[in-house]
Amino acid sequence: MQLTDSRDIKASPDAIWAAILDPAILMASIPGCESLTGSPEEGYEAVVVQKVGPVKARFTGVVTLSDIQPGRAVTITGEGKGGPAGFAKGGARVTLAPEGEGTRLSYDVEAMVGGKLAQLGSRIIDGFAKKLADQFFERLQETIEGPADPQVPEPEGDGEKKGWLKRTFGG
Repeated sequence: MQLTDSRDIKASPDAIWAAILDPAILMASIPGCESLTGSPEEGYEAVVVQKVGPVKARFTGVVTLSDIQPGRAVTITGEGKGGPAGFAKGGARVTLAPEGEGTRLSYDVEAMVGGKLAQLGSRIIDGFAKKLADQFFERLQETIEGPADPQVPEPEGDGEKKGWLKRTFGG
């Protein structure tokens, strides 16, 4: 499975680079991540719980960073074993380029699964992999930029609370 996409993030390439190398931000960005230990130089050990179709598994694995061009690009490679569910491995080439007042983060992802997971079929696996990559980069973007839609307080009125139907259609 291969996936290529990009995101425009309202931050400098240096700020995004620092976030990519921060284990706490990585852990918060990886969907289902229960733990992440290590360093960019030595690699990370991670425990991630995922449900793919009817198969739920706890993956333990290793993530390494290579082809590092500080502030510009990095290759993230990972491999995890999920016991009887099988294994997953893959990598992503992430590049950062100034774009207007922010940065364009582009990524090329390649992933492979085996075991019970592979029996689910490529349509389910490809859809799951795309969803997982989108969630990771969306969470990373939200961490860097802050929430996209801050909660807007209700206008002060006569004290009467309106339900969504009345707010939408008046009344």
